[in-house]
Amino acid sequence: MRKSEQVRFEIAGAEMAVRLAGDREKPAILLIHGFPSSSESFRNVTDPLAQSCFVIAPDLPGFGDSEPVARPSFSRFADMVDELLARLGAGSFHLHLHDYGAAVGLHLATRAPRKIRSIIVQNANAHESGMGPEWSATRAYWVDPSPERAAEATAHLTFEGTRDQYVGGVPQDIAERIHARLWEEDWRLMSLPGRLETQRALVLDYRSHFARFEEIANYLDRWQPPALMLWGRHDAFFALEETVSWMKALPRMEAHILDGPHFLLETHPAECAALTSAFVRRVEGLR
Repeated sequence: MRKSEQVRFEIAGAEMAVRLAGDREKPAILLIHGFPSSSESFRNVTDPLAQSCFVIAPDLPGFGDSEPVARPSFSRFADMVDELLARLGAGSFHLHLHDYGAAVGLHLATRAPRKIRSIIVQNANAHESGMGPEWSATRAYWVDPSPERAAEATAHLTFEGTRDQYVGGVPQDIAERIHARLWEEDWRLMSLPGRLETQRALVLDYRSHFARFEEIANYLDRWQPPALMLWGRHDAFFALEETVSWMKALPRMEAHILDGPHFLLETHPAECAALTSAFVRRVEGLR
């Protein structure tokens, strides 16, 4: 299998959709998407990566074509992805993190460090330096999860807020390269039964990811996985200082700061696919 296809698995009593491509005998690469998207955000890099990898790109529960689950949390999502990997026979893998994908994927890394062949960081946060003033309402909600604080912290869960994930604060010429159908489809899916409840739960549960920053730092310090950074500098959600924190944590990290948005793969898919493929081949000792 070279071209991508979507398949479904029943995991923990819920249907999980996953986009697969490539030869299962090749090194696996796990692509974990962020808010408010799905594996769709990897559509432009899946087939190029499948030239050298077995590509696994799940829709997290309550995103894309995957069903919501009761009591959604990043830890539970990691449990489900771990089971998915076992079903697919991926005993080790390259780990691509984007946005919420860091809160899921870094559970996998800290639980079983030897399974991680490398880490690819695409606008994914794991340090307090990435959390600028834009996070003030969310952090206040974590301390005081009252209805008033909840309303402030989840005010982005609207059509306009979904659109802004793609183009908010992005220079116009770059924003014009991102098609409106992306946030229109994301909002359509988020409006289905149980989906907004999932999103509200994850806003609160992100504090569990924040609480794990020291554990994650210890993992990075001890294991020093091979690492690649692909970062869109016009990110309205994670401060650019986060890139320096990643490079300090992983001094041998290969880092590329590109003139793109939070959803970098919408504007620079060819560059990112080429950089990722070359990086994986170097890690694997391939020409």
